[in-house]
Amino acid sequence: MDIGVEKLIGRKDGAIGWMIFNNPERRNAVSLDMWRAIPDVLAAFEADPEIRVVVFTGAGERAFVSGADISQFEAERSDSTAEARYSGASAAANVAMAGLSKPSIAMIRGYCIGGGLAVALTCDMRICTEESRFAIPAARLGLGYGFGGVKALIDVVGPSIAKEILFTARQFSAEEALRVGLVNRVAPAAELETLVREYAAMIGANAPLTIRAAKMTVREALRDAGNRRMAEVEAAVAACFDSADFKEGRTAFMEKRPPRFRGV
Repeated sequence: MDIGVEKLIGRKDGAIGWMIFNNPERRNAVSLDMWRAIPDVLAAFEADPEIRVVVFTGAGERAFVSGADISQFEAERSDSTAEARYSGASAAANVAMAGLSKPSIAMIRGYCIGGGLAVALTCDMRICTEESRFAIPAARLGLGYGFGGVKALIDVVGPSIAKEILFTARQFSAEEALRVGLVNRVAPAAELETLVREYAAMIGANAPLTIRAAKMTVREALRDAGNRRMAEVEAAVAACFDSADFKEGRTAFMEKRPPRFRGV
């Protein structure tokens, strides 16, 4: 059964939780109701032990996500009260996406521009088609790009490439995006979903507690040293060694069979 709203769909498919931005006529631009639905969809995925990997994707072939739905600004951001409501919803959605404890993959078709790239950067991995294009056009619009978005970009591609993306506002091809580390893999359009499912299967077959600890460790390593939550990292690592999965991993190795991890 699908969850979410008409234009932001959460769908469980075995060990994969699909979060689908379903607004293809507007290149999957995100409206207020979509922002509001994101935390609920991701909370449901977090709570379901059968879901091992979350995949973000956009409906159709033209775009992943094209950012906020500007056509609704008159209704949704018409005054300071409305703007505060809208900003609060989008901020909560971004916290939920970036704070997801389970591994996440952005499956990208077509354009991944501006706010769409910001959404993709909240994922742990990005896999795109050969035709995908990436850009942050803020400098062509005269708007300021916030610290959080710039920091997320720097964390993935480093300061020099981040400056090139922001200063030039040009579109990067899939090949360039792969070269600078903006995406992890590139596939022909017809093979994209197959490749994403293969990655999800590889990740899903591994020990969930180990992956959770690894994701947490990477996240904290990117923080300033004085702000790192090292006690949480150490507890997550210790939980791996105390888990039934650790015993299962050792047993499976000795018995020369694939392990059957349960996340406990």
